[in-house]
Amino acid sequence: MDDLIERLNHSGKRLSKSHRRIAEYIMAHYDKAVFMTASRLGENVGVSESTVVRFASAMGYEGYPQLQRAMQELVSHRLTANQRMEMSSGITPEAVLTHVLKSDMQNLRNTLDGLDSQVFTDVVSRLLNARSIYVMGLRSAAPLAEFLGYYLKYIFDDVRLVSSGATDVFEEIVKLREGDVLIGISFPRYSSRTLEGMRFAKRCGAQVVAITDGPMSPLKDIADVTLMARTDMASFVDSLAAPLSLINALLVALGMERRDALTEHFRQLESIWDTYQVYAGEGTEHDA
Repeated sequence: MDDLIERLNHSGKRLSKSHRRIAEYIMAHYDKAVFMTASRLGENVGVSESTVVRFASAMGYEGYPQLQRAMQELVSHRLTANQRMEMSSGITPEAVLTHVLKSDMQNLRNTLDGLDSQVFTDVVSRLLNARSIYVMGLRSAAPLAEFLGYYLKYIFDDVRLVSSGATDVFEEIVKLREGDVLIGISFPRYSSRTLEGMRFAKRCGAQVVAITDGPMSPLKDIADVTLMARTDMASFVDSLAAPLSLINALLVALGMERRDALTEHFRQLESIWDTYQVYAGEGTEHDA
């Protein structure tokens, strides 16, 4: 997708007077325009709602929702928690459940439509051939990193989860070397520490895989290869349905490649889990 700002900067000569006013308003107030409906934007510019809709079409978008999504992508990494809250200000309490689930479903559809299968296969190959795998996801991406790391440890012998715990993240990745792979996971607002860790990994000669939201993500500029999953927000809460689904697909693909070894590993684990009653209700009596 062409950069929105680039489109706006080069739109003046071919747009009508009303459309130029809209473009100028977005350029000057994009942090506010991102939250506005077509009607509200028209009111602020002094044009009709239909003019705003036609403007979106003139800019090459299917409609105003697509233009608004482009604006959200442009400023998503800059939005504060309060600004994110504003994005849900027009949702009624009765509509929250439907709105959020439909938003997650749309993120899944958009992720699938935009997924490059060759890139996915490339990531699988890099991980299968890695000496050690480091998984780094901080702040809101930490649950994704923990989930990915948990299952990777069933598949590979040397997997290390990088977290922002008692030690500094650089103490956890200091042994990165050529032949290792660092998976960096981050979504708006992007973690500066994750970006620093990815740059450090590159300097160490390691390969870097990014899991992030789109081509405008700063992670993409650092990574050797990038998997993208949409996280368009409904509110201050990050939408992680599509990233988690993508991670699930990655784990399944890796498991299939290591099927024989993984089957034997699980056979041994099942015996241990049964002996030590790791899971409830498996042939043991419990106190009432």
